[in-house]
Amino acid sequence: MEGTPGMKPRLIAGGFAAGLPGVIAVNLMIVPTMLAGKALSVPMWVAQLASTLQSCVMLAIALCVGAFLAPKVGLRTPLLTAWASHTPLVNAGKPLVVPGLAGGALGAALILLIAQFTPPEMKTDVQIPALARVLYGGITEELVMRWGFMTLVAWILRRLFQCGVAKPSAAVMIAAIILAALMFGALHLPAAALLVKQLTPGVIAWVMVGNASFSLIAGWLYWKAGLEAAIIAHITTHIGVLLFTM
Repeated sequence: MEGTPGMKPRLIAGGFAAGLPGVIAVNLMIVPTMLAGKALSVPMWVAQLASTLQSCVMLAIALCVGAFLAPKVGLRTPLLTAWASHTPLVNAGKPLVVPGLAGGALGAALILLIAQFTPPEMKTDVQIPALARVLYGGITEELVMRWGFMTLVAWILRRLFQCGVAKPSAAVMIAAIILAALMFGALHLPAAALLVKQLTPGVIAWVMVGNASFSLIAGWLYWKAGLEAAIIAHITTHIGVLLFTM
């Protein structure tokens, strides 16, 4: 399958089509809210355009990494691969549903639990639209962090410690999951900094723990079931939290 002519370009194109709506949603719905009241050196639309282009470049790089390196470390994108190879999506998607929903339920429970310990300085009236959460958080972030970053980390660790081994060990994959989770948490700190006057140790710990906790679930699902199971879990987590807090 990996060697099918045109497979990698189709995977990249399909992944970009899936991730682009999230990029657009976050830059139309969230960036103006986050930057409201801030002293900007350029008009808001310029800041939005720059942010959109930056996100598109990051997404494209992650997709290229995933398309070329994921098969080398045994990581899969069952639905996207089925689409790119013109095979039935139903057969590829069935095994993803149950683990994805279970992971999403666990993720929602963890997020709601951690929310009980929100630092006072982190409480804000800023509301992130549900559509942006689902499209960007549920899909785009998984394409970037799991298919891109986690795949790259697993490949690097395998090259460093298991060069010549056909399949990475569980230790390598668990290390990749943990490192991706820590990076996922750290990448949410700039957004938190826009909502508070300063990043206190309490805020940093809360942001890191909340985001890294779910990321561990998503990484495990990507490893064991496939990328789309992690996407289903991420979307389910957001929907579950939104329904519970309505």
